[in-house]
Amino acid sequence: MKMLVTGAAGFIGSNLCRELLKQENLVIGIDSFEDYYPKYIKEKNISDIINHPRFKLIEKNITDPDLNLYKLLLEIDVIFHLAGQGGVRASWGKEFEVYLRNNIHATQILLELSKRANIKKFIYASSSSVYGDTKDFPLNELKSFTRPVSPYGVSKLAAENLCYLYYKNFNLPTISMRYFTVYGEGQRPDMAFHKFIKNTLEDLPIEIYGNGTQVRDFTYIKDIVEASILMINAPSGKIYNIGGGNKCTLEHAIDIIEQLINKKIIRNYSNFEKGDVFETQADLTLIKSELGFNPKYTIEEGLNNEIKYIKDLYSL
Repeated sequence: MKMLVTGAAGFIGSNLCRELLKQENLVIGIDSFEDYYPKYIKEKNISDIINHPRFKLIEKNITDPDLNLYKLLLEIDVIFHLAGQGGVRASWGKEFEVYLRNNIHATQILLELSKRANIKKFIYASSSSVYGDTKDFPLNELKSFTRPVSPYGVSKLAAENLCYLYYKNFNLPTISMRYFTVYGEGQRPDMAFHKFIKNTLEDLPIEIYGNGTQVRDFTYIKDIVEASILMINAPSGKIYNIGGGNKCTLEHAIDIIEQLINKKIIRNYSNFEKGDVFETQADLTLIKSELGFNPKYTIEEGLNNEIKYIKDLYSL
């Protein structure tokens, strides 16, 4: 099949492209290389596939008028829409304009053009941030409220709703995936584990927002990629949680990093950040029963692989 992956040079996108190519698909990637983090990291993400005979990269933003996106979509079977502006803490104030453009407007443009093309499945990468700060655990796609507490979460939920209305009104076969705290090789440098590992390897202290007791359902990148590919055959119009089954406190995850690197971590604590939720935990009943997904990787395995990646990235 011929796949389009938006955000192809990013953390999840590059790992997804790599696996789709292994499965002998044709892959067209779009990435705008926004300056949210250094371009060389994204270039490294795709360095092993950039010259692959079944891979083509287009360096554009979906909102660019000269992209000629509709012509491209006429050749596509499946869209994985992963492009977007990440980060909860950066989404406040004037910066929300970037989230409006890259998370909501770009999604609407892609959906509008897709309804006129013969797309077999439109798969959108959403976030557990749409649930907000709740005590209703585990979080269920059908029963749990969606009350995001950050502008980022609002933008992801808005795009989810756009996907559903194009399914409902135009029969566009959309799916939304709610990713839970993804980590692993290729993780963005602004994300917690990346910063913790890099600082520890460089004998620098780490900064923890809050007291470290916040809980996350950590999901390793290879589990994310496997579940995402299963969406190709999922019933349209649905939303699926994708979690790793590795629920633990942030403090415990840092303890694991400390043990794996075998260095004492200097921990500095600051205030909780606005928009950060205290706890997440995915109810995986739906994706397990309908698609047979079961996360395979422990947090120890995933963190060990990310440590190797960061050592290589920074020659540490």
